Amino acid sequence: MTADAQPQNAQPQAACPVSTALLTDHYELTMVDAALQDGTAHRECVFELFARRLPNDRRYGVVAGIGRALELLEHFRFEDAELEFLREARVVSPATVDWLADYRFSGSIRGYREGEAYFPQSPLLEVRSSFAEGVILETMLLSVFNYDSAVASAAARMVSAADGRPLAEMGSRRTGERSAVAAARAAYIAGFSATSNLEAGRSWGVPTMGTAAHSWTLLHDSEREAFAAQLEALGTGTTLLVDTYDVEAAIRTAVELAGPGLGGVRLDSGDLPVLVREVRELLDDLGATGTRITVTNDLDEYAIAALAASPVDSYGVGTSVVTGSGAVASGMVYKLVARRGDDGEWVPVAKASPGKRSVGGLKQPVRRRDERGVATAELIGVGEATRAAGAVGDADDRPLYVDYVVDGVIDRQHLGAAGVRAAREHCAAAIAELPRTAKRLGKGEPALPTYYLHDDGEMELA
Repeated sequence: MTADAQPQNAQPQAACPVSTALLTDHYELTMVDAALQDGTAHRECVFELFARRLPNDRRYGVVAGIGRALELLEHFRFEDAELEFLREARVVSPATVDWLADYRFSGSIRGYREGEAYFPQSPLLEVRSSFAEGVILETMLLSVFNYDSAVASAAARMVSAADGRPLAEMGSRRTGERSAVAAARAAYIAGFSATSNLEAGRSWGVPTMGTAAHSWTLLHDSEREAFAAQLEALGTGTTLLVDTYDVEAAIRTAVELAGPGLGGVRLDSGDLPVLVREVRELLDDLGATGTRITVTNDLDEYAIAALAASPVDSYGVGTSVVTGSGAVASGMVYKLVARRGDDGEWVPVAKASPGKRSVGGLKQPVRRRDERGVATAELIGVGEATRAAGAVGDADDRPLYVDYVVDGVIDRQHLGAAGVRAAREHCAAAIAELPRTAKRLGKGEPALPTYYLHDDGEMELA
């Protein structure tokens, strides 16, 4: 773990104590308004959240954001302030304002576990409710899943490239203040060891870390005085930033002051493969053989992979992880895939636009695995009969859906720090299950193919 990481033992605090109902788009409320007027608002529907493709031709994605989305759903209430805004702005009719005043999601939500690997067309989340209750959640759910999954997917690639060496997320200054908290949470789920963001520690139980920036050294009359003060305050186990002036001189001063038990040094600039090796040799020559080397200079998964042969002990990643390493959104969409007909039967519905085709019907996904437990495909049962029979896959296959909300009641095991820890554990297991080709950083086909299994037994490549 980089720098001076601290586990978070305090009880996490609620991240969204106020109404989240206006974290939505205008047109969702106008659809509700019209549906209430024409009588379709209460028609039972199934919405599906999925991604048509993986960003930048990556091999897999990682689902993140479920715990955050459930917390936002819990606070999705139109209170007096929100209702007054809607009245004054005339967003919807007075009758719809009255309906929104009583809004409580009473439907059911199930989906992939947080931390699960996903592929193109994976039905990540299923929302079953009336049209009005479900359509109004579209923007909130997509804003969470698109960003959090982008960060987790990039972070997972960095974790693979680091090959067991710890990484810390330190990109709060490179994104929005609330996005920074979400990013720290998502990166931790994907395998990062810590974050610099204290709110992520308080709200989600992510271990936090940090020591000093260059300003600390510049504050003092000399680098020696800065190091001495930091060692006095934090002990010899601290990590000293050694590239403010001259790296070699800084390391000699650091070891002279702290002794061979100096905890670590951090490098934030320079030709890292060369510099790291020189620093390691110097530390060893000075007897500081146990002093760790952390690097934090504009790293991404490719830079981390390039340092695989260097004696780096840990990494700190900022801009790249909070921006999804070039894919700040996951390209996920939220579509109506089934509705009840007048006869009470489910009617599959789908969008047929070129390049934006969706597959209608109720879904039941499983992860196909061979006898060794290695994933071989994503198999999605399509149709009411297939889903009801639960006959998708065989004994080696792993069902992918879990219930998150049943008849409006949230399963609270997925919330807070406990939910984050469970997601982190599941992510490690889900990625370990993938074939070796999944860890390739270059562009290519998804690590697993996705197939649809229809009620008539027909198998179709997605």
